[in-house]
Amino acid sequence: MISGKNKRVVVGMSGGVDSSVAAALLKQQGYEPIGITMKVWPQDCLSRAEDKCCGPQAVADARTVAARLDIPHYVVDEAADFEKVVIDYFAAEYRAGRTPNPCVMCNEKLKFGSLLDRARRLGADFVATGHYARVEHGADGVSRLWRAADTGKDQTYFLFSLRQEQLRHMLLPVGNLTKPQVREVARELGLKTYDKEDSQEICFVPGQDYKEFLRKHSAGDSGAFRPGRIRDLHGRDLGEHGGLENFTIGQRKGLPGGFAQALYVVDMDPATHTVYVGPAEALLAHECLVANTNWHPDLDGQDCFSARIKIRYQHAGCRATIVRQDASRARVIFEEPQRAVTPGQAMVAYTEDGMVLGGGWIQRTSRHNQLPNSSSRPTEKHELVAG
Repeated sequence: MISGKNKRVVVGMSGGVDSSVAAALLKQQGYEPIGITMKVWPQDCLSRAEDKCCGPQAVADARTVAARLDIPHYVVDEAADFEKVVIDYFAAEYRAGRTPNPCVMCNEKLKFGSLLDRARRLGADFVATGHYARVEHGADGVSRLWRAADTGKDQTYFLFSLRQEQLRHMLLPVGNLTKPQVREVARELGLKTYDKEDSQEICFVPGQDYKEFLRKHSAGDSGAFRPGRIRDLHGRDLGEHGGLENFTIGQRKGLPGGFAQALYVVDMDPATHTVYVGPAEALLAHECLVANTNWHPDLDGQDCFSARIKIRYQHAGCRATIVRQDASRARVIFEEPQRAVTPGQAMVAYTEDGMVLGGGWIQRTSRHNQLPNSSSRPTEKHELVAG
């Protein structure tokens, strides 16, 4: 337990086993947990699947666990903010030809944003969640984020954008446990969530049908699902598409057939609504530009450093050199070319032993096979560097 602080802590309870055990462990450690479940679903989505962390069943499960632990539990309505901060962002990114990561935004703005504000109003010093990650509050006043003990469940990728004022008030009780250990703790304590299945989908997209969700969300928006052309790397027209929202970098499904080589989406130009396609080797990139960066204080004064990075959650990771261009942008040079580096996703940097150094949002890439000239994309490496 951290000394010199009061014992009250707000626990974000999603109705799953991880946050249930987080609350239980904190109580065992002498804290005074207050369970809060954020209601983030709009009123017309009450029929969503029960396993969704934003659904009504999740609230019922969280309430039952809180009663079992004999801790207070409250439900707060965050539907309006969730719509604006997460769902609108999600739709806008797809419309702009980028592939969003809504979990990062939700963690930054809601779970460790508005929930932290509520915690302070309740007299609590910390917000705790069931994330698989570890936070170390140093004697030097700096809080450091580390990969979880269960590397297969590690969620630090989704927490990279949290800043010191958020990390300093964060507790992650299950970060030192494996998933089987978490389930065993829940079973021993008689928590009903001990065998609850993990949600494998984005919480607000039923059945992972992103296209259908985006169509419903964008109904009446003239800027959504605007048709455009599909072109190859030589600029030849291959047909029409029904909107940039239908595509992501590296995608093969839904593209014209009948060619000697399989075609993949290699870039999208929102200015002309053009989807560019090419062979698999055209997906390889040797560097990318990231923006809206957030770096750990340990890097102060370091404008160039090496790190192990991830360019998407399921990425195995690779070595790269990071050159900070200014306070909000950096150039990332891969040691080995990487496939399907996707604008809109996060680039997260780590030390070799698993400490998060920070990261940023991928804006554009420099590929071995450049695309036809376009005013909206770089065609020379120096253009990428200049940004």
